[in-house]
Amino acid sequence: MVKATLVKSTIGASPSIKATVVSLGFRRMNQTRELPDNPAVRGMLKAVNFLVAVDGEPFVRPKRSRYKIWRSRSNKKHQRGN
Repeated sequence: MVKATLVKSTIGASPSIKATVVSLGFRRMNQTRELPDNPAVRGMLKAVNFLVAVDGEPFVRPKRSRYKIWRSRSNKKHQRGN
């Protein structure tokens, strides 16, 4: 069995990342689950390793949110002259 904890929120993540977290059985942050140790679960944990901490492996917070959709800021305010 593998113990995994959802450390970061899935807000702003892509739908496939959110679906992977839900399929692992996580419902809320800081929830810990005991998951079977098989290649399918290991692959899912590897796909969301920036959100989930696995017991026995160090969790490294990402320096930049890779999974969020970055949008450029609007220039309208500066074009108006305010």
